[in-house]
Amino acid sequence: MHFRLPARALAIGVFLLFAIMVPRAQQPDAAAIIHSLDAENQSRFENVLSFTDVEHYAVFRGKEQSRPAAEMTVRMTYKKGIGKTYEILSRSGSTLVMKYGLMPLLENEKAINNPAKLAQSWFTSANYDMKLKPGVTQTIDGRLCLALAITPLRKAPNMVDGTLWVDARDHTLVEVEGIASKSPSIFAGTTHMLRRYTNMQGYAMAIHARAESSGMLFGRTVVTIDYSDYRFDLRTAK
Repeated sequence: MHFRLPARALAIGVFLLFAIMVPRAQQPDAAAIIHSLDAENQSRFENVLSFTDVEHYAVFRGKEQSRPAAEMTVRMTYKKGIGKTYEILSRSGSTLVMKYGLMPLLENEKAINNPAKLAQSWFTSANYDMKLKPGVTQTIDGRLCLALAITPLRKAPNMVDGTLWVDARDHTLVEVEGIASKSPSIFAGTTHMLRRYTNMQGYAMAIHARAESSGMLFGRTVVTIDYSDYRFDLRTAK
């Protein structure tokens, strides 16, 4: 015996089946995203032999957010196997903020980029527990991004407990935001951090960073860093 469904019921059934299957097919693959982040970091390490940029640091204190208490512009040079060095191009403002704020910040960047420790600061599965936030998206600089909740596997001033945003198309790093898992000094309290990236030469490179904290020495302090004028020396493809 053969039964014939009414055309309207058949259409509804097909629509419901399509509605169930399509979202599943479009769900991003968390494992693939994390693998891409791991692979990108390793590729950058292997293929970027050196690069330079110009970095502008500004420190704002208390409620004064229109005029920095101190500023510094530096030329940073990274060389694989050596790390980072800095040439100060200009500086102005509070000598106290310069001595206890900006100069230690540069020294910390040198320490993080010590070849023996460099991989410990990467946003990879070796350093973070990463979980995709289903359905959470945001457009950043015109790029549709997916969100990953990240939790450091150890506590350090440069390790962020928060959210990693990756390009939905190619899974490259776009932005990280959250709280430093460990205070950078005894003078600083909880530090809220943000760093934004853009794609240069096929690699995610920082273009802007912001850190805000409240501490005993300086009170409420905001530090911004703007990165520009990148120049690369890349490994030649064989």
